[in-house]
Amino acid sequence: MPQPATRSRRTGHPGYSETLPRQPESAAPARRLVRAACAVWRLDDLAEDGALIVSELVSNAVQHARRESIRITIERPGTGRVRVGVVDFSRVSPVRGEPDPERESGRGLALVAELAENWGTESLPWGKRVWAELHGKAQE
Repeated sequence: MPQPATRSRRTGHPGYSETLPRQPESAAPARRLVRAACAVWRLDDLAEDGALIVSELVSNAVQHARRESIRITIERPGTGRVRVGVVDFSRVSPVRGEPDPERESGRGLALVAELAENWGTESLPWGKRVWAELHGKAQE
C-alpha cells in the first residue's frame, strides 16, 4: 500500500509541521523534522531529546488515537526554546502511569516528563495536541 505524501511547511511562531500516517513508522520522519528544525534554529543541544520525545508522543498517538493521520508540530516559542507536539483526533488525554518493570510499554510519558522542561495537553475542537517544551542555550 503506497504511503501518502507528506510535506513540511512553515507555520506561525517560527515553526514546522507535517502530517503523517498514524503508524509506528512515522516516528522516523517526525524525528528528522525535529532535528532539522533544531539545526535551522541553532538549537542542536535540544535535537536528540526532542527526537526522543517526539518518538514517544507519536507512539502514544499510534496506540490511542483515531483516524489515519497525525500531525507533528515543532515551534520556537522563544529564544532557546523548542515545543514539540503531536496532534491527533482523540479527545482522551494521556495519563502518565507508573512504569511496570514487567512490561515493555508504559514508560513514554515518564520519559517525556524527565526530558522536557514542561509538557501537557491542549484540547482542540477535533482532538488534542500533546506537547513538550525543551529549553536550551540559544546560539547566535
